[in-house]
Amino acid sequence: MEYLDMVLNETLRLYPIGNRLERVCKKDVEINGVFMPKGSVVMIPSYALHRDPQQWPDPEEFRPERFSKENKGSIDPYVYLPFGNGPRNCIGMRFALMNMKLALTKVLQNFSFQPCKETQIPLKLSRQGLLQPTKPIILKVVPRDEIITGS
Repeated sequence: MEYLDMVLNETLRLYPIGNRLERVCKKDVEINGVFMPKGSVVMIPSYALHRDPQQWPDPEEFRPERFSKENKGSIDPYVYLPFGNGPRNCIGMRFALMNMKLALTKVLQNFSFQPCKETQIPLKLSRQGLLQPTKPIILKVVPRDEIITGS
């Protein structure tokens, strides 16, 4: 279960559900010389933060070990934002993570997924609102009993 958690976190780093967060300034503020007046909308590019080479070595590489117990403490909580952070983070975060883990566990107990000739490699992402592939992801689904028996 620990490794499943690492895989899920790394997947959300590479493919966050929303590629940006937006907040409205409650008061005038200046951060690093940039003035933002009250009422202005500030966009936080979580997709870009999750792939920043200054924060993540080899950011395009899938490496679940980034989220191991030993490494998790060194991750800046304002650089990894799949559910936001602070008082306005996603209220359903724990529920969503639990459901993703449960669904993955149930499916992977019975099936294995493999690329096939129709699988788009590398995956190309759409530039629209929510993060999604340009074409549907097509994979071969193999029942686990076929893998074990070799039939």
